Amino acid sequence: QVQLAESGGGLVQAGGSLRLSCAASTRTFGWYVMGWFRQAPGKEREFVAAISRDDDRALYADSVKGRFTISRDNAKNTAYLQMNSLKSEDTAVYYCAAGPRVTVDRGQYDYWGQGTQVTVSS
Repeated sequence: QVQLAESGGGLVQAGGSLRLSCAASTRTFGWYVMGWFRQAPGKEREFVAAISRDDDRALYADSVKGRFTISRDNAKNTAYLQMNSLKSEDTAVYYCAAGPRVTVDRGQYDYWGQGTQVTVSS
């Protein structure tokens, strides 16, 4: 069983930055692909970014490409999402997830955190 805990959310003005963290309670963190998803009110949960086990491949949604950067530190059992040039449409609850492969399909991720709220004011 893998437990994930997100942190770093908050309120930021448009154009600002936030860095989300996802801490995993497992010694096998390096076995898992890590992903970030988000869910805005009234919308389905959508893919944001994912990173491979060895930090050598990343995948991004078109809507965040060039603004967000996913990374991980296997020694700290933590994944990160650096979010720059934030827009009001980035407002959502952000979730981290762990799974076996780099994919946009949320059904392929086995473990999920509780989420952290990001609000971007315009």
